[in-house]
Amino acid sequence: MHVVVQHRITDPQKFASMDAAEVGGGGPPGTQVRQFLPATDGSAAFCVWETGSMDALRAYLDPATAGVTENAYFEVDSQHALGLPEAAAAGAR
Repeated sequence: MHVVVQHRITDPQKFASMDAAEVGGGGPPGTQVRQFLPATDGSAAFCVWETGSMDALRAYLDPATAGVTENAYFEVDSQHALGLPEAAAAGAR
């Protein structure tokens, strides 16, 4: 499944200093960030994750970004989505 996480950045300096590859690669087994889309003004970012469990992703990501972002999560409707990474698009149809 794909999950989009909207990050409302509350500490832009600390967020900018975080290693996105480290945070994105440190999730639960079978979970990885597929897209990282930060706003130019540093106020927000959207990430597309591939994961087996939104709850497991939340349990990892909320503590990893505590004090830096406020996160909102939603599962992507892969049958109606456009532009998902190839691996997901092939498995969704």
